[in-house]
Amino acid sequence: MALDWTTLPPDLPAPEDDGAADHLAGLEVPELVLDSSRGPVDLAELAAERAVLYLYPRTGAPGVPMPDGWDAYPGARGCTPQSCAFRDHAEELAGLGARVAGASAQTLDEQLEFAARHHMPFPVIADPELRLRDALGLPTFEIAGMTLYKRLALVAERRRIVKVFYPVFPPDRNAADVAAWLRTFPFARGG
Repeated sequence: MALDWTTLPPDLPAPEDDGAADHLAGLEVPELVLDSSRGPVDLAELAAERAVLYLYPRTGAPGVPMPDGWDAYPGARGCTPQSCAFRDHAEELAGLGARVAGASAQTLDEQLEFAARHHMPFPVIADPELRLRDALGLPTFEIAGMTLYKRLALVAERRRIVKVFYPVFPPDRNAADVAAWLRTFPFARGG
């Protein structure tokens, strides 16, 4: 039987807050252009007003097994449910003034396939060189010889990170949590 990467197993281990994202609030979004499913994305331009950038380890693909121990590693499983939830909340987030993008350390070909298969209405960014990690000091982990992003979501306003969701659990609720925060803390345009 094939795995369904769009659902989460009931015994999924929750990640703990290791403090690896504590320094992010207040940082400026760097001028960094990365390839995506919708062409090059300038992260500084994306965050010029209000943006949500969520990062995830890697999405699953049909017929491609995930690394050994994937489901047992806290925070690894759930990338497809997280991304699909942001897709499903995209209109609401746009109504709250936020531009959305997702990013992982996967290749552009992998991101293109994923975005097409799941009809992503926003850029899905490829960062296999971990350039964003290097620019912001983002948390990563090692598994099966790969260095991958730990799951988190950033809200930026006027190029400044104003909110960090980390750790994210369960991943399929991240988009709703971000939307709730955006409703609670409306963006003060022009200020």
